[in-house]
Amino acid sequence: MSSPAPIPNFPECDHRLVQSLHHLSDRELVQLFQRHGDAGRYFTAIFCRYSPMVYSLIRHSARSPVQAEYLFALTWRHILLELGGVECPEAVAGEGPGAFTLQNWLINITALCINQAVVPEVETIHYSLDQATPPLWCYVEQALDCLPPVERLVAVMSLTFRWSENRIAAYLQAEGEALTAADVRQKLGLAFQHLESALPEDIRQIYLGDASLRPEPLPDDLDGLLTVPDLEGVSLADANLVGTTGDLGGDFGNEWAN
Repeated sequence: MSSPAPIPNFPECDHRLVQSLHHLSDRELVQLFQRHGDAGRYFTAIFCRYSPMVYSLIRHSARSPVQAEYLFALTWRHILLELGGVECPEAVAGEGPGAFTLQNWLINITALCINQAVVPEVETIHYSLDQATPPLWCYVEQALDCLPPVERLVAVMSLTFRWSENRIAAYLQAEGEALTAADVRQKLGLAFQHLESALPEDIRQIYLGDASLRPEPLPDDLDGLLTVPDLEGVSLADANLVGTTGDLGGDFGNEWAN
């Protein structure tokens, strides 16, 4: 039996904005996250503190490294959504092993995601930790939701599939959108301008610096223009960064758990 994949290193954990928060307690980080919804550094600091634990739990249950990375990202996306409703009780002297802690809450959330998330087959997953670690992925997804439908779709085609302007135009024309490659180029420029503006400022500093989210497209594959199986059934309204989404069933709740 092959050994499980090693726990990845995440470069954002060495960024000065994240390093400056290392002295804060879990409770302080959660409270700052809840008070400053327009900042991403507090969630990123929590991710850096607990990503080894969460990844270790997930990698032993996933059927493949690709699915492990995808479930890892899904779990942190769910943590981001739930963290705003977490109650942070004051520490009480003499609390026993059943006391509320962020670590216990994260373990429970991770276990529920492992048991209830619907993880697609490997060939339909277009997520990679090398391309976007969970905090960036989460905030980019939130920013994508702010874009108009056509801008969101062309941004997803560029980010996820690295399609060229010609190929994006060909797909949109096949779907009834009268857009030329020049139109796509203009919409891509606007899409990434709006996308980066919608990201929290500190997330841009941590992950982008002076760079841009816009990737270099792959060369056109003329045969690939004839069929687009990766996007079959995808509409302008429901395009997403990963190319497929996993569903989380059940009620995870907003309270701290043992």
